[in-house]
Amino acid sequence: MSNVAADSPRTPATPLATPSSPRFEHRTDAGPVLGIGTATPRLSWQVPTAADGYEQTAYEVEILTSGTAEAHPVESSEQVLVPWPGEPLRSRESAQVRVRVRGDSDWSDWSEPATVEAGLLGADDWTARFVSPREIGAVGSPAPVLGGVLQLPEGISRARLYSTAHGIYLPELNGERVGQDELAPGWTAYQQRLRYQTYDVTDLVRAGENRLEFLVGNGWYRGRLGFHGKNSLYGDRLAVLAQLEVTTTDGEVHVFGSDDTWTAHESAITADDLYDGQSTDLRRVAGQATAVDVLDADLNLLGAPDGPPVRVTDVLPAVEITTSPAGKTLVDFGQNLVGRVRLKVRGGSVGDEVVLRHAEVLENGELGVRPLRTAKATDSYILAGPDEVTLDSPLTFHGFRYAEVTGVPDLRKDDLEAVVINSDLRRTGWFESSHELLNRFHDNVVWGMRGNFVDVPTDCPQRDERLGWTGDIQVFSPTASFLFDTAGFLTGWLADLAAEQQKDGSVPFVVPDILRQAGPATAAWGDAATIVPWVIYERTGDVALLARQLPSMRAWVDRMADLAGNDLLWAGGFQFGDWLDPTAPPENPFRAKADPDVIATAHLARSAEVVAQAAELVGDAELAREYADLAARVRQAFAAEYTTDGGRVLSDAATTYALALQWALLPTDEQRRRAGERLADLVRTAGFRISTGFVGTPLMADALADSGHPDLAYRLLLQTGCPSWLYAVTMGATTVWERWDSMLPDGSINPGQMTSFNHYALGAVADWMHRRVAGLAPGDPGYRTIVVRPLLTSQLTSAAAKHLTPYGEAAVSWSRADGQVRLSVTVPVGSRAEVHVPGESAPISVGHGTHEWTADDPYAVARQLPADASIRQLMDHEASWDAVATAARNHEIVTDDAELAARLERYLDQPAAQLVEAISPRGFSPTAEALQAELDGLLHP
Repeated sequence: MSNVAADSPRTPATPLATPSSPRFEHRTDAGPVLGIGTATPRLSWQVPTAADGYEQTAYEVEILTSGTAEAHPVESSEQVLVPWPGEPLRSRESAQVRVRVRGDSDWSDWSEPATVEAGLLGADDWTARFVSPREIGAVGSPAPVLGGVLQLPEGISRARLYSTAHGIYLPELNGERVGQDELAPGWTAYQQRLRYQTYDVTDLVRAGENRLEFLVGNGWYRGRLGFHGKNSLYGDRLAVLAQLEVTTTDGEVHVFGSDDTWTAHESAITADDLYDGQSTDLRRVAGQATAVDVLDADLNLLGAPDGPPVRVTDVLPAVEITTSPAGKTLVDFGQNLVGRVRLKVRGGSVGDEVVLRHAEVLENGELGVRPLRTAKATDSYILAGPDEVTLDSPLTFHGFRYAEVTGVPDLRKDDLEAVVINSDLRRTGWFESSHELLNRFHDNVVWGMRGNFVDVPTDCPQRDERLGWTGDIQVFSPTASFLFDTAGFLTGWLADLAAEQQKDGSVPFVVPDILRQAGPATAAWGDAATIVPWVIYERTGDVALLARQLPSMRAWVDRMADLAGNDLLWAGGFQFGDWLDPTAPPENPFRAKADPDVIATAHLARSAEVVAQAAELVGDAELAREYADLAARVRQAFAAEYTTDGGRVLSDAATTYALALQWALLPTDEQRRRAGERLADLVRTAGFRISTGFVGTPLMADALADSGHPDLAYRLLLQTGCPSWLYAVTMGATTVWERWDSMLPDGSINPGQMTSFNHYALGAVADWMHRRVAGLAPGDPGYRTIVVRPLLTSQLTSAAAKHLTPYGEAAVSWSRADGQVRLSVTVPVGSRAEVHVPGESAPISVGHGTHEWTADDPYAVARQLPADASIRQLMDHEASWDAVATAARNHEIVTDDAELAARLERYLDQPAAQLVEAISPRGFSPTAEALQAELDGLLHP
């Protein structure tokens, strides 16, 4: 017990810091945190404001349970994920928690209290049992409704509903919707883990008779899942588990659970599937009540969620209604999104059918449905009469921007809205710049993440797939963790990854694993086991997560090392490689330029290093030395086998150079210098267009900037030709595409079988935009230290980023005008920033608050092209290069600047005056002399 009076008055000389209400674990609930899955939840708080020079030296946590308060003072500067200081909570136990902090002397005021309530922490807490329809609800039958009548006592003071399902469910209590969750209980590795939800239903219950019902859909449990066309992968019986607990004013707890007294009846939903859609017959009335079976299910698999549920997070109006060339009614919602269409209809006749088909893009003026593959993405309704009715399909979701509507002759824009669903993640990151297309691209990254974070981090939301591909989230996790608070979401997904990991350490290609292949070991994809927990640690400071995941991380590295053998070179066997490298043909995405053996061995070195660092952090020094030694030996093997003394890397691909540079796989400074020069030349001769797939793309901008070519990194980032990040923006994209050219320049859809228009992997460059363009990067874990080092460029006049760190809001903005750079940095209380001011030789360390600097603009004077410039220097001088490329196109010597750049590959060191001779030897082009004259005028104005 604390001997400090809880609310003793004081008159401080300076304002003292008062913390915010504490958070529990990684939960982001706006109100009370119900159903937390641990008896000792860690606490975090922020201090919104504090006097200059304030640093926390101690904190005190007060925990109020059952009317008794205990205070726990701790001498510590920590405020993020600190240990629960009190007695462990019991199942169902609620606590009010508040905190105060001390600087040099005085204690702050107490924070506002926050409420946390434990869920059902053990299988013995459940008296309810899974119940399943006995006579109805078979595969292909209408969606069942299961329920029971409960007699509740007088004097109810609190009521909780704990529930889950085999399938997806929508609960109602006394005819009212319970909660706001969609697609509950979500998708986990059902054989090992099944989440349950906790709802406060105090306002929905009443003394006497209460009716509790659950509409149950196929969902991931029994619906069609994966591109092999299979269903019922987890079981063929839908079921519900529900436990209603009410506490009366006398303190007694009354428990009512699903059992053999419950019944089931058919609903009006005649078919439901996540891929194909929902069919509803509004003429149907509730079917006859039938019996249920009690299933012998393992309640030890039940657990509380770590992250937020799927919910409706936005509603968008229809933007335009048009008629297609084929006479179809098309609705454009203006944004590629994930969810469903809600539609009001009136005036129909009994038996009329309304049909909605969905697609991401149009092709030739019609819905572009080929990217859906076998997914029907169709919702249909049979009307019961002329009365106005709102049509909705809550047992499915689609990825779409456009909907085709039939059966509604008087359709109006006001009758439709797009209901956006995704995991209800808290937004934490923003970016903006002076470049309009770059800002739209960033918005596209955000929308792409929203659409693919639907309970698991999926690859795409529209076709017959929507799976948790490990490689995609591995490369995207740094971007994701900046844009949204993904810690709880990804922590839960990593638990599934560890549960699905095979005995030999192999990591499935997708998690949850519905492909179920033996030994699915492939680089970059399997490395999600090591990289994703490491990213979460870097961004949140969660060492406990590393400790929990370390066995999984080790198992994956051990599997890679076993496959590599004694020479530590992981060669041969199946690899995805640099997936969807733009040089790979549409029909064969495996044919990337980068050698898959180089990629695989590089990832072994990287992941071994991560395991070594994680082991050191959790206190296992011997294990840390073991994996650090492995990483060093793999780097040596890599350098000996795949690199030359001159810095060349096997396959001479941009991705392999980026890997070698960023992961310290080149042992000498001279090798690194020359590898950086070669990477820069590859960018130049590609016409400043991207040439990497999923593996290389996240590393390219850093590799260029860190090797001394920041201007080329910007040329790559701001390119609009195909392939590039901004090409899709110029084509009207509102999300990031799966392929660089998912839509071809003529408006047709890429002929490849995998062509999604909502796929976040290639948006991983947004992490570089946050860290380097704006200059806001984590230093110490959890942003305890922030590194501010904006990378200025002549191509932008301003950039800014803001991030809600565990300590509070951090922000960086810079602008260039009138020969000066203005830099503003906001640091939250509890953090420090190391600020690299342009022109300063050393970083400046600052504490919390907002700080501003003014410096000379290094780009105030435009750089001139030297009179004796080489072709390489000409290409690097963007204005001159654009002029030459335009002239070459006008004279029909090349079709575009990329073709021009490719022709110059062997002539970069030649004088710029010889460019025409290099691309068009004498006698081969009748317009070469005219182009030479223009070039001479450019070089010698």
